[in-house]
Amino acid sequence: MTSITFGEAVRRSIQKDPRYHPAAYELVRDALHLAAKRFRDENAEDQHVTGQELLAGFRDHVLAEYGPMSTIVLDLWGLQRGEDVGIIVYNLIECGYFGKNDGDSLEDFSGGYDFAHAFSTPFLPASQRESRERKSS
Repeated sequence: MTSITFGEAVRRSIQKDPRYHPAAYELVRDALHLAAKRFRDENAEDQHVTGQELLAGFRDHVLAEYGPMSTIVLDLWGLQRGEDVGIIVYNLIECGYFGKNDGDSLEDFSGGYDFAHAFSTPFLPASQRESRERKSS
């Protein structure tokens, strides 16, 4: 890993892959830090989190930050599924800002949860939330 600034890493990433808004990179970085705090002992040397752990932290962070506007913000920034989060992570890995462990792959971000459901359901009226949960069970 080289020591480049986050801003430079985002600039390089967007030059190669312009699909995502610069703010999406900040959101993923912040979610990664929160996921590391949530899933790893803060005194542990290795703060690495899995793709699915990052996605869990991402969901919690987005809901806390943007609430009912979450789906709108994510759509504007190009984030519509877990794989988009993974692509941002891998863009930052490629330019040397993040590191990765052997065995990590983009597929670690596949599956997970449906963004439309995860970021809108918590804000529906209780009756609609219950109906949606019954249908997805």
